Amino acid sequence: MAKEFVRPEGLVKRSMFSQVVKASNTIYVAGQTSRDQNGTVLGIGSFEAQAEKVFSNLKTALAASGASLNDVVETICYLTDMDNAPALAAITEKYFGTKSPPASTWVEVTSLASPDMLLEIKAIAVKD
Repeated sequence: MAKEFVRPEGLVKRSMFSQVVKASNTIYVAGQTSRDQNGTVLGIGSFEAQAEKVFSNLKTALAASGASLNDVVETICYLTDMDNAPALAAITEKYFGTKSPPASTWVEVTSLASPDMLLEIKAIAVKD
């Protein structure tokens, strides 16, 4: 199976991992945070602002492999405070709708890569 390792323009570049790996028709998106392309955490202190940036980064990562949020079949969401779950639910519904949302797991963690980060979402998409 051929694999394509993608480092999309507009996302922070990391030498230790690829932002996206495409294997056949399956697209694996590394955990996206509220970092901009320079690595700066945006929306510090605002869960909603960070979630919007996370979804923007997910869209950028998927587009680099010819996919979109409509192709996502699973997400794993890491929250540093489960009290933000209602806000995440509303934002997730905004981007995925309610008709056919992806399978999803939400996990509370003690911290992410930066203490300023409140959310990280990884995704798997299938492009037919």
